[in-house]
Amino acid sequence: MKTSTDHDQAFDRALDVSRASAGELGNHAIDEFKAGRLTRRELLRHASMLGLALALGGVIDLDGVIGTPRARAQGAGKPGGTIRVAHLTPAGAVDPLTVTDAAGLALINQTGEFLIDDDGEKLTLRPALALSWKSNDKGDVWTFKLRDNVRFHDGQKMTAKDVAATFNRLADPGSGSAALSVLKGVLSKDSVKAIDALTVEFHLDAPNGNFPFYVSSDNFNAVILPANFSGSYEKSFIGTGPLKFERYTPKVGASFVRNPDYWGEKALPDRVTFAFYADQQAQLLALQGRQADVMGDFTVQGGLSVLNNREFKVLGVKSSAHRQMHMRNDMGPFKDKRVRQALALAIDREIMVKGLFRGRAALGNDSPFAPVFTSSDLSVPQRKIDVAKAKQLLAQAGVPNGFEITLTTEKYMEIPDLAVVIQNAAKAIGVKISLKVESQELYYGAGTFGKSDWLDSPLGITDYGHRGVPNVFLNAPLESGGTWNAAHFKNPQYDKLVAEFVAALDVASQKKLSAQIQNLLLDETPVVIPYFYDYLVVTRANVAGVRFNANSQLYLDRATLGG
Repeated sequence: MKTSTDHDQAFDRALDVSRASAGELGNHAIDEFKAGRLTRRELLRHASMLGLALALGGVIDLDGVIGTPRARAQGAGKPGGTIRVAHLTPAGAVDPLTVTDAAGLALINQTGEFLIDDDGEKLTLRPALALSWKSNDKGDVWTFKLRDNVRFHDGQKMTAKDVAATFNRLADPGSGSAALSVLKGVLSKDSVKAIDALTVEFHLDAPNGNFPFYVSSDNFNAVILPANFSGSYEKSFIGTGPLKFERYTPKVGASFVRNPDYWGEKALPDRVTFAFYADQQAQLLALQGRQADVMGDFTVQGGLSVLNNREFKVLGVKSSAHRQMHMRNDMGPFKDKRVRQALALAIDREIMVKGLFRGRAALGNDSPFAPVFTSSDLSVPQRKIDVAKAKQLLAQAGVPNGFEITLTTEKYMEIPDLAVVIQNAAKAIGVKISLKVESQELYYGAGTFGKSDWLDSPLGITDYGHRGVPNVFLNAPLESGGTWNAAHFKNPQYDKLVAEFVAALDVASQKKLSAQIQNLLLDETPVVIPYFYDYLVVTRANVAGVRFNANSQLYLDRATLGG
């Protein structure tokens, strides 16, 4: 039996061996680990991002255990049969170029594959269609080596030209790409080059130390399509994955079957079917009525009937998914940061985590640096409820008796309940909040305040899905020119620090910048981020082998049904 000392010694030997191929950045990370400034988990996350998993032999997991590489979840039941999913109805057309909703993207990843997979549990990167990746010394050119003998479902061989075409399409401002929210300022149209049949170079707009996450499953639009793809995606769901398209009926459902020509392990189920439902309660009824085996995007609110029921398993992973309450920094009482700080101090985050999520969430500290991120400096003091301090700040800002304001938000998951909690908390400091809860279509579309209520309302709550690194959360909602800057926050020092963070190639530098950014945001408080909630999936008790991540992506190729 191996002891922890044996594992430590084996880990140290593996690190010593890896130094020859780790390069300057990899060796710097190893040095930081040896000096005690990085944990083992942080070191290995960073190594996977730099494409150093192969240099470490691919045999060290994040707990430092030496063994075989982690594989996709293995089923305990018998192969074959049909896995049935109770699924939310997609909000619009299912298309990798334009998809933004969780229901649509989960369908796409049934047949589509990414260059890299973002592990659902550890936020490490694993080879998928790309076998390896590395950056130049500056971090503005990344080179990917592709897997050979991969074929699309129509028989075409996948090459570097397909990868280049996929990302040049996603980076094209004229394509209607939803991925521009991620790629803007990072990757420009025609900047991805096929060097040979199995080598692709990404020439970035600026150095980016976290770039591999931008082309992984973390960027859910980035499934690889043929260079000659055109027409309606819903008619083919073309991809390279272990499942292939059988049928799709809008507002009804979809089905996929085993791909016998898959490059890797063949799918265990004969078929995977998705039946579409309007809301979670309808999905839960399907599970309880034995009409479905699996359900993604499960929330504790409204789901207590299955939480402690032995017929079901509730599975979860930590995530960076959260809610942002923005306060318009350019108008009304929120122009004064003391007012913004006061509202943030009126909130009891621990009560929210216990009440809204039954503990299946982590405390937020009013910055996008979730505990799951390697780059998060968790030594920054946690903001806690302080009603007396909040009242004092309001008085200093000239509004000792509070004020009245409307909070506009969306009807989605627990957000309406969160709005009520904030409304009640604000009463304690004299702030009277009226609630306006809209459909997602109205909130994100042509709402009361203009082109969209979430960008123009003086006070609002918006949902933010999971990402494997904080870059998008730092850029789009908070930079001066950010496309999602509902707070209308403009701070040159913040913009400078974020640019430095994005360009940083080593995790030690990222953590130092993280602390500066967190402290700046605690002082300015353009937004309140009260928690980061776990991503949950429900299966029937006899289902095994379901793999998923916090991006709502379900991988069912290893799923099996027991007796």
